[in-house]
Amino acid sequence: MNALPPCPKCHSEFVYEDGTVYICPECAHEWPVSEAAAGSAEPAAKVYRDSAGNVLQDGDTVTVIKDLKLKGSGGVIKMGTKVKNIRLVDSDHDIDCKVDGFGAMSLKSEFVRKA
Repeated sequence: MNALPPCPKCHSEFVYEDGTVYICPECAHEWPVSEAAAGSAEPAAKVYRDSAGNVLQDGDTVTVIKDLKLKGSGGVIKMGTKVKNIRLVDSDHDIDCKVDGFGAMSLKSEFVRKA
């Protein structure tokens, strides 16, 4: 069975199709079938930006813009440290990378600038 989309106005599930439009019997809202199909398309890919608003991509080199204290150890990543070959991930910390002298870690994109 092909499920019809809920009404975009009142979110009623009692929608029916009449030719090229969907109709909601509860609020009398009508919208074209083609518009409902376009709304179900995949969402756009997330765009990652650095502190200056530049778009980041996998493999970029970035520079740390402030001293970052490391949790769990007493180390500090100093301002100006270059990090090569970043990998973007969809999590709390946007960047997975290896920092020379510290090993693998995750950074937030708001604390780096594209080099």
